[in-house]
Amino acid sequence: MVGQLLLALSILVGLHELGHLVAARMFGMRVEQYFIGFPPKVFSFKKGDTEYGLGAIPLGGFVKISGMIDESLDTEAMAQEPKPYEFRAKPAWQRLVVMLGGIIVNIITGIVIFVSLIYSLGSTYIASRDAKFGIVALEYGKQIGLKTGDHIVEINGKPFDNIADVTSPDVLLGNNSYYTIERPTAGGSLEQIRVDVPNDMVAKFSDKESAANFIQPIFPFNIGEVEPGSAAAKAGLKADDRITSVNGKPTAFFHEVQEVIRANKGKQITLGVQRGTQSLTLKPTVSAEGTVGFRPNSLLKETHVDYTFGEALSKGTERAFGVIYDNIRGFGKIFKGQISPSKALSGPVGIAKMFGGVWDWTRFWSLAGLLSMALAFMNALPIPALDGGHATMLLYEIVSGRKPSDKFVEGAQRVGMVLLLGLMAFAFLNDIFFK
Repeated sequence: MVGQLLLALSILVGLHELGHLVAARMFGMRVEQYFIGFPPKVFSFKKGDTEYGLGAIPLGGFVKISGMIDESLDTEAMAQEPKPYEFRAKPAWQRLVVMLGGIIVNIITGIVIFVSLIYSLGSTYIASRDAKFGIVALEYGKQIGLKTGDHIVEINGKPFDNIADVTSPDVLLGNNSYYTIERPTAGGSLEQIRVDVPNDMVAKFSDKESAANFIQPIFPFNIGEVEPGSAAAKAGLKADDRITSVNGKPTAFFHEVQEVIRANKGKQITLGVQRGTQSLTLKPTVSAEGTVGFRPNSLLKETHVDYTFGEALSKGTERAFGVIYDNIRGFGKIFKGQISPSKALSGPVGIAKMFGGVWDWTRFWSLAGLLSMALAFMNALPIPALDGGHATMLLYEIVSGRKPSDKFVEGAQRVGMVLLLGLMAFAFLNDIFFK
């Protein structure tokens, strides 16, 4: 988890700060430092007028441009007359381009990542028509009125193709979303029911464990992977086996097996297993957490779609900007009081958990693309000490023709730094104690 998080942040922060550096150099500004990570310094080298280095705290980075009031608050240098190569000596529009350089690079990076993933991998999903056995309603699904065996046929009154759309941002971050359900009756017919999705439902999806406790398709399965040293491995379970019964009760679907396993924590269970033409009986002991140590392999039909480069460019760009739109909607729900900040916001610990403990390059780049767009959005916020705060003051200067005083900018920078440090502390503590 840590390795993937640090690599992703190093790439994204390095590119972000490179955007500032390239834009500054383009307009003849002197760049004094370019660092990935925050002090204390691990190592550095100097090339030309710029010191390039690596900081010991790998949760950010910075570029120091001569004549710019930034995190260093170098008021002594700012008290001198501006030199031609300094940031403050350049026209406001050039300074604005420099401040937006990092955000622009993060947006481009996010688009490139998503386009590349979609073009190279295409899209593999379970179509709603192929989830023919219905859904399993877990804890949060039951809370909103869903039942195991329901078929979700519409989302917000419209048919849908991908079963994953049931938990898409459009549903969870939208307002007054609902499902149209077909539910079997005692007489064997189907009745249509509307099930509303609470506006605070997204708060239930704050971590993997919660997200997995909503609904899942009912699916037949075989054994996909057996964890080495687990109870399943010790009992002799192998990949591609089919579990046909648990404790003498016939089973065809994964949720049926899962329910019995969870109901027998710490106990030995009896599995009827089909291995090729062999019928076996295995007796693993369930762990205290309610697992025996295997992963299911769904036997539901999957649909795969490949895309041309033009299609991938369109879909990748749409997906990238969708991240920003989802962030805006998420903050809207926080400000409306529909979800708690402690549930909605994640710090480095929470982000690391998203990467998982196994190195998966597809997941790594998917999350890197998401983080790149999220960094662009966060840096664009009009908060002093962020790029958006600097850009806001520069826009004021361009529109009004009056430059804010250095004293005001310094004060705003201090306030912004306090806000950001407070937000970072909240994110860390929230990840550790409340998630």
